[in-house]
Amino acid sequence: MQIKIKKLVETAVIPSYAKEGDAGMDLTATCFFVDENGCAVFGTGLSFEIPKGYVGLLFPRSSISQKKYHLTNSVGVIDSGYRGEVMFKFKPTMIFTNNAVSIEGSEFEYMVGDRIGQVIIIPHPEIEFLESDELSETDRGMGGYGSTGN
Repeated sequence: MQIKIKKLVETAVIPSYAKEGDAGMDLTATCFFVDENGCAVFGTGLSFEIPKGYVGLLFPRSSISQKKYHLTNSVGVIDSGYRGEVMFKFKPTMIFTNNAVSIEGSEFEYMVGDRIGQVIIIPHPEIEFLESDELSETDRGMGGYGSTGN
């Protein structure tokens, strides 16, 4: 599948797969700023033309587990109609201990030129919800968090 991509700045890096069989393509930071909420925002200098019926999903790289930040919206969504710059926004990690909260990460550990996230482009069906008074029975039923026993 081919997807049109536009470089918004000369230093933008066209995403590519790091290894054969990878699902996500790495995105590289071309700019950095801290927003009014204290979030670290990285631009990629890229804009995509994702076809109707597809969605781009933005994920942090696994190296984020070694950093003191997390992606603010967990998974970013690039809708097919969006033509703006693809950006990543990170917040400092909050640590919860003994009913207290502390915030880690006074300096951001990614820099312009680093691979900061991944994009996966997948098809999605158009959904129409059908209201019903009854749903089918399953083994799990209404069991929620931890209901599988492990």
